Amino acid sequence: MGFMAGKRALIVGVASERSIATGIAEAFAREGCEIAFTYQNERLLGRVTKLAERLGQNTELLYPCDVSSDDEIEAVFTALGKHWDGLDIIVHSVGFAPREQLAGGFVESVTREGFRISHDISAYSFAALAKAGLPMMEGRKGAMLTMTYYAAEKAVPSYNVMGLAKASLEACVRFLAADLGAKGIRVNAISAGAIKTLAAAGISGFRKMLSHAEKASPLRRTVTTAEVGNAAAFLCSDLASGITGEITFVDAGANIMAMSLDD
Repeated sequence: MGFMAGKRALIVGVASERSIATGIAEAFAREGCEIAFTYQNERLLGRVTKLAERLGQNTELLYPCDVSSDDEIEAVFTALGKHWDGLDIIVHSVGFAPREQLAGGFVESVTREGFRISHDISAYSFAALAKAGLPMMEGRKGAMLTMTYYAAEKAVPSYNVMGLAKASLEACVRFLAADLGAKGIRVNAISAGAIKTLAAAGISGFRKMLSHAEKASPLRRTVTTAEVGNAAAFLCSDLASGITGEITFVDAGANIMAMSLDD
């Protein structure tokens, strides 16, 4: 029996087999968690269905959800409530900025609309999921988790407005943790190292980011989605019952270094 046996989780953000959300789902399933998934659009439904089948999950618990729509978010929990009488975990693994926002310098690329979209989808959507999912989580020792990146703290070339959105997301973690702690709900984030995912492919110069991460980290390598998934399983389980409001780095130690070890 795994250490998440008896837990029920909603995972938002699976886009492909290489998604961080996929690594999290694999770790949750291995540890005995029951999982429901959302999918962004019909194009991604097949991928999410295959993942649910591979992990032995109920393929009826797959729900369309564009996180920029409050109506679609509400619909997910309304539908899920017809199958489950409660929810223990919400995982938010969502981030997006228009492609042109992630190319060139920050000043030349940033626009009012790009800023709005990036913050709405990458940061506000976590608060929106928490707000809509709270009724199903009340009375349970719940956990919420989101994914961030070191660019919330330090300027990373070409990450541009997404760095600002991740900073907003990390502040959201702290405010949610403070607000929901009295209800027994913990809220945390994982700051994952550079990983070659579908979302990362849209960042200009991402290969250089991967190369730098390998040189700069004490472990001399990048991390895997499985390693992030293992950390997520711990943080969302009762093993982490005393941890909330934290940003946990899973990046092979790259964040502790001021310069590359090979320089």
